[in-house]
Amino acid sequence: MNTDLIKEFLRKENVFAVVGVSSNPEKYGHLVYKDLKEAGYTVYPINPHIDEVLGDHCYHSLSELPERPDVVDTVVPPHVTEEIVEECKELGIARVWMQPGSESEKAIEFCRQNNIKVVHDLCVMVKRRE
Repeated sequence: MNTDLIKEFLRKENVFAVVGVSSNPEKYGHLVYKDLKEAGYTVYPINPHIDEVLGDHCYHSLSELPERPDVVDTVVPPHVTEEIVEECKELGIARVWMQPGSESEKAIEFCRQNNIKVVHDLCVMVKRRE
């Protein structure tokens, strides 16, 4: 994976949205959100099934966000990621980071065909510390 691309995704001024955030502290959706938040990023939690995480309002979809994120980080099953990348295209979001296990060839190919930069098979928490 291109290190310049990863650096672009991880710029401190980038606003993140974590799709698949969890209120369960043991789940990756929770850990990724907490990690980015503690690292100083502006980060929005997205999950249609919960209303709050770590005391923050949880949005039910990307379209509900008060601003367009620079990076959407998916922590959901691959079939959901496939829906999310289509929503990203509609909303004009140009960067998607697919956490390991959330990627699918269909979603990756969709991103490539629609000029959405994509990082996959790498954990944002690990790459942030490198």
